[in-house]
Amino acid sequence: MDTEPATTARREALTGTAGLLTALLGALAGLAVWFPYGRRGLFGAFEGERNTDVLLLGLPLLVIGGTVAGLAVFTAVRGRWRAALALAAAVAGLAALGYGLDVLAPPQAARDCGSPC
Repeated sequence: MDTEPATTARREALTGTAGLLTALLGALAGLAVWFPYGRRGLFGAFEGERNTDVLLLGLPLLVIGGTVAGLAVFTAVRGRWRAALALAAAVAGLAALGYGLDVLAPPQAARDCGSPC
């Protein structure tokens, strides 16, 4: 009786499930990081001013970045260093894009309010 293929298939299924759960936890971490900025950008403005870039650009960038960061850690733990390095470079690129677009900025009125605020 050949049990090797069944054991390999089970191991691959467990690895795939662990990777999926890692990606999901990374996405949830990205959402948790975004939440304070999103609340301030959408609801914390002076006289109803909003920064919708926080929602339209910031949320997807942080959720995708969290997912990719989780997968980078997962591949590094599995010993696949080239893939982990490529995923880490993707996270750095997403961070640079988010920083360049200033997607987590508060509304303009909150930034220019000065010391009395």
